[in-house]
Amino acid sequence: MKRRHILKQLSIATLFALTSWMPQAIAAQDTIKVGILHSLSGTMAISETSLKDVALMTIDEINANGGVMGKKLEAVVVDPASNWPLFAERARELLTKDVAVVFGCWTSVSRKSVLPVFKEMNGLLFYPVQYEGEELEMNVFYTGAAPNQQAIPAVEYLMSAEGGGAKRFVLLGTDYVYPRTTNKILRQFLNKNGVTDANIEEIYTPFGHSDYQTIVANIKKFSQGGKTAVVSTINGDSNVPFYKELGNAGLKATDVPVVAFSVGEEELRGVDTKPLVGHLAAWNYFESLKNPTNAEFVKKWKAYAKAKNLPNFQTAVTNDPMEATYIGIYMWKQAVEKAGTTNVDKVINAMGGQTFVAPDGFTVKMDETNHHLHKPVFIGEIQADGQFEVVWQTKGPIRAQPWSPYIPGNESKQSM
Repeated sequence: MKRRHILKQLSIATLFALTSWMPQAIAAQDTIKVGILHSLSGTMAISETSLKDVALMTIDEINANGGVMGKKLEAVVVDPASNWPLFAERARELLTKDVAVVFGCWTSVSRKSVLPVFKEMNGLLFYPVQYEGEELEMNVFYTGAAPNQQAIPAVEYLMSAEGGGAKRFVLLGTDYVYPRTTNKILRQFLNKNGVTDANIEEIYTPFGHSDYQTIVANIKKFSQGGKTAVVSTINGDSNVPFYKELGNAGLKATDVPVVAFSVGEEELRGVDTKPLVGHLAAWNYFESLKNPTNAEFVKKWKAYAKAKNLPNFQTAVTNDPMEATYIGIYMWKQAVEKAGTTNVDKVINAMGGQTFVAPDGFTVKMDETNHHLHKPVFIGEIQADGQFEVVWQTKGPIRAQPWSPYIPGNESKQSM
């Protein structure tokens, strides 16, 4: 009798445990967790916060249209706070929470800090920002530009008659891997095109640097030796004091044009752009592009910013890394549905050849072998309203060269 009573109690306890667990289990099975790994504080927050927000907008949009394989996406957002070792910790935290994919990182130092974690745990990262190349990882898809899709075309433009015929170059960047490697590639390119080292000046400043008075004065002095252009790989909130100092010094684009690789519409929201009119940026997308897909993308983003009461939503803008984030999330969705699973290895296999009608006005494609997007290239001039007028563009998408041909020994490394 006593034994029957115990068994009865056990049965009731087991049933209670099952019934209390089942709703959560069913809910978990009906969702797919996706990680968002962007700095929401610190020096890079000026650039990365909007990527977190556009990722959430895209997830909401996908969920409103039936989700992925009939399941809702659940965003898991973490803040690595512009702290490079913390990126690795936060990446491990996300993968431990069984996220199917992570969208994130901006700087190359943050990306390189998380790579060992993604390889160890066989995670999947979509990286949405232009970078220096010299990398090709099975666990990463690069939806930003490689150097031949941004840096090289920009310098070619500056050297052309149309772009001002520059003969001397100041390579100005933040002191970390992306600017240094990009400038190594650009120096090799310039040397091969007749620009001697005597006509190239390299300058680096730390993250968060704010005093550009001496640097801008030296640029003006250097420019007295011949037609000069500045190639800026400054990242984060240091762009604000740099551009302010350009204005203070009266350094106009007609005197010394600056082409930036990390300054877009979002960064210019914090700057009086009137003194900067005519300076340049090279990207694969601008908000000002005129096509129906972009008009819809911009409209959706501005409406989302207002609905979510995002900071300064009245001046909300789109930019290149936001578009690359949007493309990446949709391409991942397509690959999952093609594979019929979120299994990382099967999704990787399904990613090659994925296409997407992008806000840049072209159908972009994920390369079948090198994990990079085929992307168009645009060079835009800063306007007084903080937007860009396109002054040069490619006829269509360009295939990425992750391994620069300007660095010896790279010729055979273009695919996985």
